[in-house]
Amino acid sequence: MIRTAWIAGTCLAAAASAPLAGQSSGNASHRDTGAFTLSSPDIAEGARIAEAQVFNGFGCQGDNISPALSWRNPPAGTRSFALLVHDPDAPTGSGWWHWIVYNIPASVSSLPAGAGDPHKKLMPAGAMQARTDFGTPGYGGPCPPPGKPHRYYFMLYALKVASLDVPADATAAYIGFNVNAAAIAKAQLMGMYGR
Repeated sequence: MIRTAWIAGTCLAAAASAPLAGQSSGNASHRDTGAFTLSSPDIAEGARIAEAQVFNGFGCQGDNISPALSWRNPPAGTRSFALLVHDPDAPTGSGWWHWIVYNIPASVSSLPAGAGDPHKKLMPAGAMQARTDFGTPGYGGPCPPPGKPHRYYFMLYALKVASLDVPADATAAYIGFNVNAAAIAKAQLMGMYGR
């Protein structure tokens, strides 16, 4: 079981850094290049993440509101989307998973601010929020230890399947492995946060 988890984690880390067809990053949606893009009015590429999106706990006093996100130009053949939010700089040896959403219908092109709170019920029908490294489903904002700012990658995957067949209590690595296996394109946005 440990070997399987290690293999899945290793494959996930390698796949997360490998480019996919149609991969793009940043707030490129301000110009329509035809590329698959992810943008947010709440997070600018490479800029500091606002306190509204920061976790409330572990010494941080943010509002823990998931940012509004929108995307354009998914590739032909997209049947669903998955959103993975990861901090590779967390001092854990494997980073920290902040938000995991999968089975987002192909007809959806945005998530409103606050959709990461399962109690608000703002997710599109069928979308699933998995347990993060905070131990609960939904969005958990940045809250790194004091020191160097961390990078927070919002990675949106266009998938060739309508839904992922994963257990309800699947780990982030297990979901990530399945997302990468079904991905046909990836768009991403990276914000920074430190204290």
